[in-house]
Amino acid sequence: MKSTAGMQPPRLAPLRIQAFRRYGLANLVSATGSAMAPLALAYSVIGQGAGAGSLGLVLALNAVPTILFLLAGGVLADRLSRSRMLFLGNLLAAAAQGVLAATVGSGLATTASIALCGLVSGIAVAFIQPAAQGAVGQLVPPVHLQQANALLRLPGNAVRVAGPVAGGLVVAAYGPAWALAWDALTFAAAALLLLGLRLDAPPAVGGALSALREGWAGFRSRTWLWTYTAAGTVLVAAWLAGFQLLGPLVAARFYGGARGWGLVQASFAGGLLAGTLVCLRWRPRRLLAVAVAGGAALVLPLTALGTGLPLPVVLLSAVLAGVGLDITIVAWTTAFQQHVPAAEQGRMSAFNGVGERLAIPLGYLLTALAARVWDTRTVLLACAALIAAAVALNLCVPDVYRVNRRPGHY
Repeated sequence: MKSTAGMQPPRLAPLRIQAFRRYGLANLVSATGSAMAPLALAYSVIGQGAGAGSLGLVLALNAVPTILFLLAGGVLADRLSRSRMLFLGNLLAAAAQGVLAATVGSGLATTASIALCGLVSGIAVAFIQPAAQGAVGQLVPPVHLQQANALLRLPGNAVRVAGPVAGGLVVAAYGPAWALAWDALTFAAAALLLLGLRLDAPPAVGGALSALREGWAGFRSRTWLWTYTAAGTVLVAAWLAGFQLLGPLVAARFYGGARGWGLVQASFAGGLLAGTLVCLRWRPRRLLAVAVAGGAALVLPLTALGTGLPLPVVLLSAVLAGVGLDITIVAWTTAFQQHVPAAEQGRMSAFNGVGERLAIPLGYLLTALAARVWDTRTVLLACAALIAAAVALNLCVPDVYRVNRRPGHY
C-alpha cells in the first residue's frame, strides 16, 4: 500500500463543489465581523471604567449558555437539517450583536446589558458549533476532509490578520459600537447565504433522550476523545482567561491600549493563517498527537506578556501561537471527522464542546479575582503553566498515538 506521504493531493478539490463554496463564503463573511468583536467587546466594558471583574463577568456569562445548550444543539444536529440550524444560529447571533451595538452606541450600555447580549450570543454558538462540525462531511468526500477544513479556515484567518488592526483603529477613533454593528451585519449576511444551503437531515432513530444517552456511551467508549476533552477543559479555560481577559488589560497598561492589542491579535491571526497554509501541504499521519502537541504554542504569548517582554517579542510569540493553534484545529477536526461516524458527529462534538468550555466561566471569574490579589502578569504566567501541564499530560495517553490518518485520506 502506498503511503499518503508520497501522494500529491488536489489541494483545491473541495472548491469544485458549489455547496462548499457557499458554505465557505458564509464563514468568510462572518469572520470579517468576528475578527473585530472580541476587541470591541473588551473595550465596551473597559470604556465604562470597569476592570477585570466586570470583563470576567461578561465573558463568563457569554460562555455559560453555550455550555447549557450545547448538548441540545448536538442532539438536534444529528436529527435535523444542519444547514437550517446554521441559518437560525447565525440569525440569532446577528440579533444579539445588533442590540449590543445599539445600546453601546446610545451610551445606555451597562455591564448587565452587555452580559445579557453575550448570553444570547452564547446560545447561538451552542446551535452553530455541532451543526458546523457535521456539515463539512456532508459537503465534501471523506478523502478531502483535511483540505476542506484548511480551505474553510484560510480566508477567515486572512481576514483576522487585518481585522483586529482595523477593529483597534475603529474602536480608538469612533468607539466599539461601530465594530459591533459590523459584526451583527456579517452574521445576518452569513445567515442568508446559509439559507440557500440544503443539507439533508441525518436519519433519526429513537427519542432525543435516548440519542443523548447513546451519545454519552459513545463518548465514554473513545478514550482518545474524552482525554483530549479533559485536557481541553484546562487548556481552553487558561488560554481564554489569559489572552481574552488579562491580555487587553495588560495592553491597556503597558502596550498602548486598543492599538497595541489590535497588533497582538493581528499577529495571532497571521499565525493562524500561516498554520492553515502549513496544513494545506503537510499531512501528518499521527493526526491526534500533532493536534495535542500544537496546543503547547499557546504558552508563548502568555509568557511574553507575563514577563513584560517588548512588544515585538510579544507579536512574534503571538504569531507562533497562531501557527500551533491552527495546526491543532485542522488536525483535530480531521481526526474527529475520520474516526467518528457521521451520524454521531453532532453529539460527539457537543460533548467535546461542553467539556472544553466547562471551566471557562469559572476560569474567567477566578482569574479576575486572582488579578485583584496578585499582579496581572503573575496570573498570566500561571495560565501559561496550566496549558503546559495539560499538553504534557495528554501526550502521556497511549490512545493519542493510535488515532491516525485513514489510509488514502488527504
